[in-house]
Amino acid sequence: MLTVVTLRQLGYFLAIVEEGSITRAAQRLHVAQPSLSQQLRELERSLGGALVERLPRTVRLTPLGRLFEPQARAVVLAAERAERVATAGLNSETGDLELATVRSIAVGILPASITRWRRARPGVTVRLHEFGHRSLLEDRVRDGLADLAVGPSPARWHGPVVPLGWEEFVVVLPHDDPLSHGPAPLRLETLHDRDWVLFEPRHGLSDVVTFACAAAGFVPHPAIQTAQVEGAARLAAAGLGPALLPKDAVPPDLQDVARPLDPPLGRELAAYARHTLTPLADAYLEVLREDAYWSERPDRLVVVP
Repeated sequence: MLTVVTLRQLGYFLAIVEEGSITRAAQRLHVAQPSLSQQLRELERSLGGALVERLPRTVRLTPLGRLFEPQARAVVLAAERAERVATAGLNSETGDLELATVRSIAVGILPASITRWRRARPGVTVRLHEFGHRSLLEDRVRDGLADLAVGPSPARWHGPVVPLGWEEFVVVLPHDDPLSHGPAPLRLETLHDRDWVLFEPRHGLSDVVTFACAAAGFVPHPAIQTAQVEGAARLAAAGLGPALLPKDAVPPDLQDVARPLDPPLGRELAAYARHTLTPLADAYLEVLREDAYWSERPDRLVVVP
């Protein structure tokens, strides 16, 4: 027998999970707590088991709830996306554009293209979702979060993938460092004995730094760890040690202490979507392509995996 589960029930369930409390979820949704509890009970009755365990001050997912939660989230996101596409229709001048990316690209590459896009299409609202790691980005886009993702080229992706070129990584050094100025690229192994400005382990750029330094034959010793991309550049320039990050993410006032590498280090960028590109996503992609990356893979490039 087909079970009837409504989108409203799924949305209520996800709000309870996100808030960790039926009371706080009811306040967020502006519904009465008894009504929210009733909707949850009906959902659990339809599915044949409890989704959350009610504790004195919180709720937690049951084993069934842990299995059900990602599927419920995917359904709700897909419904929201379908509504946006239907509303926008074939008109690229109005509507909402949902973009998803990693933090370094959000502060480095995307601002210029989003600014041009907004000037050309003031009737379009841009919503930007940022993630600390590429794996989280890919998982959420796979669930239907955004119209378009911009990030490192995904592996084993079943939807459309549009290559954008190659992103260069540089080392930011303290202003008074004798290696911070000069025309020649810097060999990374010359910094093996420095204390480094590193990213927190869960940050995607932490993997990049670990890989690059290992390829150069050393393990970087931390002076400090941060989750902020621009913050890493400023901590490095202030004297705490070198920091490795994408060239586009280095603030303009610190470009003079950002050194290219020998051999060059980079990763391939791509725009991708869960299924087909919406008209708005396709139109934004044309604007994004105007930005300058390495259009071809440089010689001797060390590729971030």
